[in-house]
Amino acid sequence: MADGRMWRLAAGALALGAAGYALRGVSAALGSRPSGDRARRVKRSPQFRDGAFRNGNPSPILPPGTVNRVAREMIFGKQRRTPRLPVPLMTPSRAPESDLDVIWYGHSSALVEIEGRRVLFDPVWSDRCSPSTLVGPRRLHPVPVPLHDLPEVDAIVISHDHYDHLDLETVRALTRAGSAPFLVPLGVGAHLQRWKVPASRIIELDWNEEASVAGLRFVATAAQHFSGRAFTRDRTLWASWVVAGERRRVFYSGDSGYFSGYAEIGEEHGPFDLSLIQIGAYSPGWPDIHMTPEEAILTHLDVRAGVLLPVHWGTFNLSYHAWSEPIDRLWQEAKARDVRLIVPRPGERVSVDDPPPVDAWWQTIA
Repeated sequence: MADGRMWRLAAGALALGAAGYALRGVSAALGSRPSGDRARRVKRSPQFRDGAFRNGNPSPILPPGTVNRVAREMIFGKQRRTPRLPVPLMTPSRAPESDLDVIWYGHSSALVEIEGRRVLFDPVWSDRCSPSTLVGPRRLHPVPVPLHDLPEVDAIVISHDHYDHLDLETVRALTRAGSAPFLVPLGVGAHLQRWKVPASRIIELDWNEEASVAGLRFVATAAQHFSGRAFTRDRTLWASWVVAGERRRVFYSGDSGYFSGYAEIGEEHGPFDLSLIQIGAYSPGWPDIHMTPEEAILTHLDVRAGVLLPVHWGTFNLSYHAWSEPIDRLWQEAKARDVRLIVPRPGERVSVDDPPPVDAWWQTIA
């Protein structure tokens, strides 16, 4: 009996230790709620109503009657959600090829070099997009470039606070390595503040507010999505972004459903030389918060952009469609609508003025 109790106590201690290890760092990764002046700005926002941020066209994340169907498909669906072979990676050349280059690192992480300045979008270098290092969606390919090998950047742009767009360890590393400011939607600065980003490096914007950094104009523009890093949603804002230099302009969608606001963004801020638009993790179960590939083409046309770089696909499995379905559908629609498309391998440098032809590299590994 004594031996049995001893083994049970030992097993319990091991289980508690394993749970403690799995939860290590989770509290910090959850971030923090806005307080003080930051909270007062949140409450003054036209987007903040009844205690939460709202989309212009309010809609549920999961429409009524879809929860069970979505759960069944996520668990039992037969789609191939990972590539059969390794994703090909490239190491980008250091020198820019033009006054508007772009390097896609996977998912929504991209570096835009515009008129001699470098803007890093939604950098996530961790192995998982999760508050835990042991559970949560894991990368389907390595990061093509170590974070310490990135060139010095002038600005870091965050679209919203979901884990696949805002990563604790990446933020900490970028804070230590440089002095670039973080441009974020309202409320997201509270997370950065908890993670020891200096207040002087946090620029929070509401929709239609702008800031000037390194000679570039940054405008936070509307999107249709949601936010939250735990059980409470929509205490921070989400945004798309306009980056404008003297001659070149870039639009980044962040995560969003398709909505009429894109035409307004195009009218006010376009035309754009380049659009980076979300194409993956869509579903009939959440039609209003992630756009389909066909809607990404409509968004690109609405904002009046020249070249389209698809993002938010290929790196993390976040929905139940097949791994290559988003890019296959996008390529088909781009050809039908005569849209100039670039689909670089992760890490590949592309000059927007001289983009390589699409070669369907993903089809050989899907």
